[in-house]
Amino acid sequence: MFNTVYDSVFPLVKSKYAENVQFIFRQQIQPWHPSSTLVHEAGVAVLQTNPDKFWEFSKALFDKQDEYFDVNVVNEARNQTYSRLSKLAGGVGIDEKKIYSLLEISDKPGADGSLNSGNKVTNDIKLITKANRLTGVHVTPTVLFNVRTTRV
Repeated sequence: MFNTVYDSVFPLVKSKYAENVQFIFRQQIQPWHPSSTLVHEAGVAVLQTNPDKFWEFSKALFDKQDEYFDVNVVNEARNQTYSRLSKLAGGVGIDEKKIYSLLEISDKPGADGSLNSGNKVTNDIKLITKANRLTGVHVTPTVLFNVRTTRV
């Protein structure tokens, strides 16, 4: 679905309807796939650093998605997966060190002694999850279409 939108729908909309159509790509973590959280965190890190590269990064990630499926990360430490995701971001012109710095999980307790402090994208992940719950999104793919008309 992503490739169809990215390769076929986007160019048409940009050329004919750019003033009237807006696409919002809201990520949906699939908690039954543990690595899903990691790839979506990488997307959030891109949004925090280079939001103009989010779609391009997403395209690169979809092209390599199999590399991040459960069986391909099960024996990899979390920060190793983050490192690979950071390199993928680097491949589309994003500072991979900056991305990794947002994703890395420390092996030391947080300043408050917390052993479950997350990373620098955790709060955004919480907001995305809440927004999806509020609109009834639970599985993927889910597409919402909202039509607004302006009457003169």
